[in-house]
Amino acid sequence: MNILIVDDDSTYRRLLATILKAKHHEVAEAADGLAAWDLLQHDQYPFVISDWMMPGLNGLELVQHIRAANFSNYTYIILLTARNTRADIVGGLESGADDYLTKPFDLDELRARVAIGERILDLETRLRHTMEQLQILATYDSLTGLLNRRALYEAINNECSRARRGDTPISLIMLDIDHFKMINDQHGHLTGDQALCHVTHTILQYKRSYDLVGRWGGEEFLMALPGADLPEAGSVAERLRTELNANPLPIAEGKLLHIHASFGVATLNTAENSSLDHSIQQVDRALYRAKNNGRDQVCFYTEES
Repeated sequence: MNILIVDDDSTYRRLLATILKAKHHEVAEAADGLAAWDLLQHDQYPFVISDWMMPGLNGLELVQHIRAANFSNYTYIILLTARNTRADIVGGLESGADDYLTKPFDLDELRARVAIGERILDLETRLRHTMEQLQILATYDSLTGLLNRRALYEAINNECSRARRGDTPISLIMLDIDHFKMINDQHGHLTGDQALCHVTHTILQYKRSYDLVGRWGGEEFLMALPGADLPEAGSVAERLRTELNANPLPIAEGKLLHIHASFGVATLNTAENSSLDHSIQQVDRALYRAKNNGRDQVCFYTEES
């Protein structure tokens, strides 16, 4: 673990460094609070052991600086000082320190207090990792790795707001795999999952880095193309349709599964400040028309249609 020792007494710094290095910790030293604060701006030190009374920036002020900085990872802080009254201890802990040791300290007690800090930081790391995993589960579709419906809607809505402010076009493409139930019935749900992933791979190959795409539900996918008008979005949809037709999915026993999809395309009317929900209804109608007209085609939503 990376530990920062802050003390204007070089003897204490050397003693602490020797003890901590013996436990295989990486150690950095600062002679006062200002030097420590400068180090903390450039490197991560999850563990800080600081003296209280120092020139320039004392231990309490350093603790308050660290807490106010709101670093992305938690910093565990032990205060060292000769001040040992109850009021001093309470004041040190209320300032944001996690633990408190009085000088001269017992070496075994120091090791024990550092071990406690390590356990707490380990728990914090595991909790943060768990929260990140939960965030991923709440944001991405577990099969395809694309944004799920809720996260996609939020991301597209933000892009629509940006398009309205800049008066730039943004278009939607909704695609639905044709006869998907038949794929599941004839080849099994595992092959159906492979088909969904195959379509996902095709979309990701041809989308721009700033285009948004997600699994809208079942065998439906929704794309948002910032800056693209209706003809441009239609060209993208047609390219995807052609690519799916040209590249069947290899399945069991050397067979090939030909996957087709129907596409609806619509553009958000930024001039009329129309809602995203309204545009989704429009692209859904265009997709329905593609299905109704025989599938495996691209249909546009226009006011006339």
